[in-house]
Amino acid sequence: MVGMAPVPVASFALLAALCAPKLHACETALLLAMDVSNSIDHAEFAIQAEGLALALSDPEIAAIMVDDRIALAVLQWSGPGHQALTLGWTEIAEPADLETFAAAAGVMERAFVLSDTAPGAALEAALDAIETAPACKRRVIDVSGDGTPNAGPSASAARVRAERMGVTVNGLAIEGPGHGLPVSNYYRQVLITRDGFVMTARSHREYSETLRRKILREIARVLG
Repeated sequence: MVGMAPVPVASFALLAALCAPKLHACETALLLAMDVSNSIDHAEFAIQAEGLALALSDPEIAAIMVDDRIALAVLQWSGPGHQALTLGWTEIAEPADLETFAAAAGVMERAFVLSDTAPGAALEAALDAIETAPACKRRVIDVSGDGTPNAGPSASAARVRAERMGVTVNGLAIEGPGHGLPVSNYYRQVLITRDGFVMTARSHREYSETLRRKILREIARVLG
């Protein structure tokens, strides 16, 4: 009986590589920058934290985040010098990663109280933070807030810096009832980058659903 020729070791290595699960590179690094200035009361902060947890628990968002290994972080901001990375960068490699992050978002403590509103300083801090993100194909900063600036530098210089860095800046404006769209207009005119967009919540009660739709738009792959 003629014996079979031995299979080269290199062939085993190739077979193992072909059969191994594919590890996708991170598609998007998404930094969620939340306004916790003096205009946000205790109940409204709780709505924002719980709303973020609910949005991240959405099945459609969860599926995309795991499949695309989205990297997430949360930054709280208020006046000049008052910015804190509350939840550090986490790459979502499996459902448990997102479940843990969403749970932490829902119970996170407020970083600042009784402070001004400085979106320009917030955007600068967010850009510093996103430079420490995992290597991802896209980098996006999502700034949410319910007021126009009353302190700190203009956001214009930070917006220029973001565009030079190739970072997209989007806005979620929380508007008071019957007061026009001052926050939305400010975000659109001064804060967001040319490839960014603004979504408007007419109250804090609309925050969770608006944020859910916004995150879906932010993590969707751009095809073509």
